Amino acid sequence: MRFDILTIFPRIFDSYINESIMKRAQDSGIIEIYSHDLRAWTTDKHHSVDDTPYGGNPGMILKVEPIVRALRALPVLHKKKIILFDPAGAQFRQARARKYAKLDQLVLICGRYEGFDERVKEYVDDVISIGPYVLSGGELPALIVVEAVGRLCEGVLGNIESLAEETYSTEGFVEYPQYTRPEIFEGHAVPKVLMSGNHKAITAWQKTKTRKQSPR
Repeated sequence: MRFDILTIFPRIFDSYINESIMKRAQDSGIIEIYSHDLRAWTTDKHHSVDDTPYGGNPGMILKVEPIVRALRALPVLHKKKIILFDPAGAQFRQARARKYAKLDQLVLICGRYEGFDERVKEYVDDVISIGPYVLSGGELPALIVVEAVGRLCEGVLGNIESLAEETYSTEGFVEYPQYTRPEIFEGHAVPKVLMSGNHKAITAWQKTKTRKQSPR
């Protein structure tokens, strides 16, 4: 799967995508991650990607032209979606991550400053939010989507069974608690059933501890 990230700060991604699971997935050729500087698609000598908004509001917004030029210049794979990050967008959930993992390509557009020209939405497939709060840009949301989707691609995780019982593997449910050594730490003990060797009892305990997420 290919991820193309449009941003004015492409180096923000370097450290994270070159460590741990994301690095191994790229090294094995399962996923490809490219961060593109939107300034490469500007036409003025100052490489301006933003401008003042009509109507006299404060701040600067990203211009539509560089974004659309970038979208038209990228390689196009068969099953593709273009995603725009906006705090007012649809909440990103595990079910959406699973749908995206079936695609060949995701293009992720990162906003900055006071946002973007509203006409950008005419060129995207989905407008996504990672939560009901405001960040300085879309770079962190882009990393979240890359990780949430990328880890679902076949071959990225060493043990595919780890996806079956984790939190949100079933929509709305939270995984049972887990423990490791030592058996007792500062008076806090591991539940005895987990050390019993009785797999039927352990499975029953895990089912009782898997809970539906409380509404917030």
